[in-house]
Amino acid sequence: MESKRQQKVGRQIQKDLGEIFQKDAQHLTSGSFITITAVRVTPDLGIARAYLSFLPDKNKNFLLQNIQENTRFIRTKLGERVRHQLRIVPHLQFYLDDTAEYAAKMDLLFSDLVIPPASAEEDEDTNS
Repeated sequence: MESKRQQKVGRQIQKDLGEIFQKDAQHLTSGSFITITAVRVTPDLGIARAYLSFLPDKNKNFLLQNIQENTRFIRTKLGERVRHQLRIVPHLQFYLDDTAEYAAKMDLLFSDLVIPPASAEEDEDTNS
């Protein structure tokens, strides 16, 4: 469970990273649209884990690797934005957010399920 402070800092970093990717780091995205789906901050506010989603998602592993290689540049830009709000700019760790893919996979699995209707005896047992 994150504290309120962790949640606030995470939301601020999420907002600032979104602006950085839109304005300052377009060269890293290769024309892809990046969404920062979540930012989790450690209790000491020293590490921020950002979960990214890409559209179109053809080269998402390449894009993630490119972003990870340029973490220092992104952290510098983040430091310029949060220098008056945070004492220490957290170290950034970027991860691929695959929740949309996982949800689509689960939907596909559930749509393929065949659930037979309940028999008359089971209906009588549940009504009693």
